[in-house]
Amino acid sequence: MGVLGLFVWAVIEIEEKPPVCLPLSLQEADSFSKRESAMATATQVPRPVDVDTGILRKAIQDEYREVAENPGKGFHFHTGRTLTRIVGYKDEWFEGVAETAIESFAGTGNPFAMGILASGEKVVDVGSGGGIDSLVAARMVGAGGIVIGIDMTPAMLKKARAAAVESGLANVEFRHAYMEEIPVSDGWADVVISNGVLNLTPDKQTVLGEMYRVLRPGGRLQIADILVAREVPEEAKKKIDLWTG
Repeated sequence: MGVLGLFVWAVIEIEEKPPVCLPLSLQEADSFSKRESAMATATQVPRPVDVDTGILRKAIQDEYREVAENPGKGFHFHTGRTLTRIVGYKDEWFEGVAETAIESFAGTGNPFAMGILASGEKVVDVGSGGGIDSLVAARMVGAGGIVIGIDMTPAMLKKARAAAVESGLANVEFRHAYMEEIPVSDGWADVVISNGVLNLTPDKQTVLGEMYRVLRPGGRLQIADILVAREVPEEAKKKIDLWTG
C-alpha cells in the first residue's frame, strides 16, 4: 500500500518509568491538552484489516521469492546496494557481509540510522528477508551478542542462512515464522529491528504486541517502515495487489 505511503523511521524505548509531573502555565496547559487530544485521535488502536490472510501471505511470498532468486530482475521498488545508499547505510557496515544478502535487500529504510547496536546485545530481526540487516546486526553486536532473524518466505530464509555461512557469522540464526507469532521467549531481546514488513500485515496491533512481548524492560524497537499519509478506503485494503504493489 506504498502508493499512499511515506517512509518513516522510529526508535521506541520500552521503559517502566513513573510519569514526571511538572507545574505548567495556563498557556502551556492549553497547548499540552490540545497536543494530547491530537495524539489520542492519531493513535487509536487499529483494527485488523478484513482480508484473506492466507491469500495475502502467498502473494507476498511469491513477490519476495522473486527478489531472493532473481534480484537483478527489476521491480517496482529499489533493491540491493542502490537501495542501501538511498536509505543511508554505511559501506563499512557491509565489510565481511556476503554480497548475496546485499543484492536481495528490499527494505524501506534504515533501522540503524536510529542507533548502532551495542556489543553483546540480543537482537530479533522481524522480517529478515535475505539476511542483510541480521548480518549487519551480528557484526555490530559481536561474538558476545546473538541475532535471531525471522521470515515467512522459504527462499529468503535459504538465502539468508547461506549468506551467514559465507560471511563466517556464527552468532546469527534464521527461523521460519510469521511476524504475528514471533518464536522467541518473553523478555529475551535487547533490541527488535524491522525494515519494511510491518506495513505488510493486516493485524499490526498483534505484531507490535509480539515485538513488545519479546523485549526486556528497557529494550527498544528500531523500525523502518511506511506510514500512510491519508486514510486508505476500506475496499482498497481488501485488494491483494495493492498490498504487494
